[in-house]
Amino acid sequence: MSTNESTTTMTTDRTPVDGADVCVIGAGPAGAMVAYSLAKRGHDVVILEAGPRFDKEARVDRMKDQLHPTHSDNEIWDMGGERDEYSTSGEHSWPVNQRRVKGVGGTSLHWGSVVPRLYEKDFEMQSRHGIARDWPISYEDLRPYYAQAEQEIGVAGDDETPFFPPREESYPMDPLPLSYSDKLFKQAGEELDITVHSMPMAINTGEYDRNECQGYGTCQFVCPSGGKYSADIHVRKAEQQGATVIDEAPVQRLNHGPAGEEITEAVYKTPDCETHRQTADTFVAAAGAFETPRLLFLSESAEYPNGLANSSGTLGKYFMGHPPAGVIGILPGENTHQDEYGPVVSGGIHQFYEYDNPDDPQRGSVNMFTINVAGPSPATMALQSDAIGDDLLNQVDAQFGSTIGVNMSIEMLPREDNQIGIDRSTTDNHGNPVPDVDITPGEFARKGQEKGLQVGSNLIEEMGGNVVYAKGTQTAEHDGLTPLGKGGYHPLGGTRMGDDPTESVVDPTLKTHDLDNLYISSGGVFVTSGASNPTLTIMALSLKAADHIHEELQA
Repeated sequence: MSTNESTTTMTTDRTPVDGADVCVIGAGPAGAMVAYSLAKRGHDVVILEAGPRFDKEARVDRMKDQLHPTHSDNEIWDMGGERDEYSTSGEHSWPVNQRRVKGVGGTSLHWGSVVPRLYEKDFEMQSRHGIARDWPISYEDLRPYYAQAEQEIGVAGDDETPFFPPREESYPMDPLPLSYSDKLFKQAGEELDITVHSMPMAINTGEYDRNECQGYGTCQFVCPSGGKYSADIHVRKAEQQGATVIDEAPVQRLNHGPAGEEITEAVYKTPDCETHRQTADTFVAAAGAFETPRLLFLSESAEYPNGLANSSGTLGKYFMGHPPAGVIGILPGENTHQDEYGPVVSGGIHQFYEYDNPDDPQRGSVNMFTINVAGPSPATMALQSDAIGDDLLNQVDAQFGSTIGVNMSIEMLPREDNQIGIDRSTTDNHGNPVPDVDITPGEFARKGQEKGLQVGSNLIEEMGGNVVYAKGTQTAEHDGLTPLGKGGYHPLGGTRMGDDPTESVVDPTLKTHDLDNLYISSGGVFVTSGASNPTLTIMALSLKAADHIHEELQA
């Protein structure tokens, strides 16, 4: 799209950096946090990013693309085409390009910015409930890094929110005020003994290092005002500390030395079709849960015939996500937004995160968000409807502005047969096999969806609304209605963490078991999924890994 051009050009210098201490692959939330944490401590850091550096001034144009009824979600941030090819081979067909961005800032450029922590039980599923696996670290191990990440990105939240895990200090900013639609949910919840509360959000409610939220309500997929945190903020901070960013430089493979004990170089391509080799003392693969396993598979060698860092045989396996579900209702004659508008999400329900019977959990945890969206636009409704004339006008008048909804992310269990692999029958623009997603959420997740859908439906009916849509992604597509948000997904696993090198890819510091100088920082290291949005945990883990890398480099 002509309005969505990056600020980079073919003349940009993308040659390797001499004498780099650390090479970070990926400039999303994980890579940005690692790069900044190490650069500010004096290490020479280079970031290799597959996508471009986007022009911040063009974000209003991207918002217009989002609002245009004929543009698909992946078009907003230029995803798609040969560069971004992928395959799906499981029962659950994930729209991969709808849920990721290649560019400086990564997926945080279009995320909803909801940042709850994982719960204590999420780290201890085997020891508490006899299912899945325990993490090799505990909530307490990660707790100080959660606090540090919240301070770094600027989280608005309520310290008194019920049901959340324990905290050690206050959120950096006051919570976002409940919107008018949140208040409708809150009132209905009081009648049903369901607690509706504010959600922790990486959105400004006051002064921080970015603009204050202006309430456009387009956070997912574009924040035109800059009130929402995105990882390009920490990429710029890393550059201010001396880091170098090489954009539009997709890494093709990682090469190791003759003994197979250390990575020696990252081989990357540039838009002028040149191949370059970046050397460094330490490498951090932070390309996300889709692309990181793919890169390791593409880096196979005589020493690692089944993929780099895959002596355990678990690379790509135990892939997970958060199967979404959503409920949409119509409140006849009600303007569900009035003058109290805000970001896409400001309220939520975590009352059903813990299991109904902790001694015998039968369903996935449920993480619910009340949605501040007026429903599909009149133009979108018109394009989707078979009605014409007065019938169409009546349909639009009945739905637009009277729509209310709740989305949710659901916990799924790790299973070996859910995996990220590579599809050798399909290649990208550099001739490399593309990632293949093979995933079936399973019964545990389906029962979690059922619980959330029932809760959401009860709330809307308590308001006097008519539920017109209540489904999860394991069911058929919606019937002529556009969901209020896409919900869930959140790719996790595939390079999981563990103490045992025969059953995991990385250790508790995120260093790979097989290579002394290769770390992985992404949602791929998750052992279990929980139901909380994972980005805060990813950044907390990245800060923890950066501390270890710093110590190693100092030794």
